[in-house]
Amino acid sequence: MRSVSIKVKFSLFLALLLLLTVFVLSVFVLRGIQDHQQSRIEKELLQQTRLANLSIKQAFMISPPIEAQQFLRARGQQFAMDLAVYSGLHVVLYGKDGKKVGDSIPLNTSSYGVDNALRFALEGKIAYQREDASIFYLSPIQGPGQQMGVIQFQYSLSNDQRFYHTIAGLFVWTGAAVLAASFILGYLYFSRAASSIAKLNRSAERIRKGEFLTRPPLGRRDELGQLGQAIYYMSTEIRNNISGMKQFIGNVSHEFKTPITSIKAYSELMELYPEDAALAEDAVLHIGAEADRLTDMIDKVLRLSSAEKYDFEYRPEPVDLAALLLDLIGRIKAKAERFGVEIVPRLNPGNAWADRESLIHIFMNLLDNGIKYNVQGGKVVVSNREEKGRALVEIADTGIGIPEEARERVFEPFYTVNKDRSRQSGGTGLGLALVKQLTEKQGGTVELARVEGGTAFRLSFPVRPSFRTPPNKELT
Repeated sequence: MRSVSIKVKFSLFLALLLLLTVFVLSVFVLRGIQDHQQSRIEKELLQQTRLANLSIKQAFMISPPIEAQQFLRARGQQFAMDLAVYSGLHVVLYGKDGKKVGDSIPLNTSSYGVDNALRFALEGKIAYQREDASIFYLSPIQGPGQQMGVIQFQYSLSNDQRFYHTIAGLFVWTGAAVLAASFILGYLYFSRAASSIAKLNRSAERIRKGEFLTRPPLGRRDELGQLGQAIYYMSTEIRNNISGMKQFIGNVSHEFKTPITSIKAYSELMELYPEDAALAEDAVLHIGAEADRLTDMIDKVLRLSSAEKYDFEYRPEPVDLAALLLDLIGRIKAKAERFGVEIVPRLNPGNAWADRESLIHIFMNLLDNGIKYNVQGGKVVVSNREEKGRALVEIADTGIGIPEEARERVFEPFYTVNKDRSRQSGGTGLGLALVKQLTEKQGGTVELARVEGGTAFRLSFPVRPSFRTPPNKELT
């Protein structure tokens, strides 16, 4: 079954919305016209009734003494004619007994049942009823001390109904015109929006097929344009991620190949010369070192690629930085002594709001680098402080340093400044990439603070306000 186009749906919705607006407006306007007409008619007939009562009462007062009903029967027809001339309406007078005593159209053959309204009027009440295109308005005629009879005005509604139907017809034609015009204009307007949506859909389909965008699909400055920009950025990020992933896989393959090749070479030598004890000892030493390097590389690769698992296990808490750093310095002190490097702690009380296990990996990587890439008799200075609501940690060494041109790349996976030195020290080029990833997961930052005369990494972590501690004397 073929689906209805979105521009047709939008156009119909707009047309129906405007039609509903016209309908509601017409209902209120027509109801207002009816109420106004009824109010005007009632006021006009009430005014005519008062004038008729006044005329009849004055005539009765100045006439020779006569009984009210006799007076009304005697002069009723004349009063009906005079009042009809004055009001322009058909006038009928009734006596107290309900019998007709005057009619401005005596030959009128139309018969309307006004008995119910007449009964109410004879009881001293105003009553009216609608018949076809007329209103019959009946009101009591008050004499000097009592009711003399009833006067009836017949008011034609033809003009009012004609005006009402004219306005109603205008609304009908207006509604039809609005429906047609709004559908056409809406269809033309939404065609452009629908075309933009279709273009976005085609762009998304291209990305799904691996054809990445070279520019934003739309040049609009509205929400669709923003969506087009987002799709373009998404395409760029996917392309960059795929490119980075390919490079990462290539680097992993290359870096894995080196220790595996070394292990394979030594194993083949041992097969060729099984009785050479010196070769066997040397092979065991190198195979073990390469195996350790391979294990370390695999561990770091798995950590770099386990972002989702890490997010699930991430448990931030207030961590005592001074105590943690002293503990880690103690763990790695033996390695530092073996390399002839001194670790100098310059620590202050302070806390960071972070995941403890992540901090251990971060600091151990930086301490290990500070030892491996140092010089004989060098130092690694570890310090911390609190500044502007952030916990700052700096790990600086007096080693070989990092060239200025390598400053922007040191956090890239598998990047090493000196590959020969890295292989000698067991470096994989993954440590700083892991440090950057884990630090940013904590809401922190890491930067290379000094690039000549040694290397210094400065890290910043958030501090929970309730755990902020002012600097105090150094811990050693």
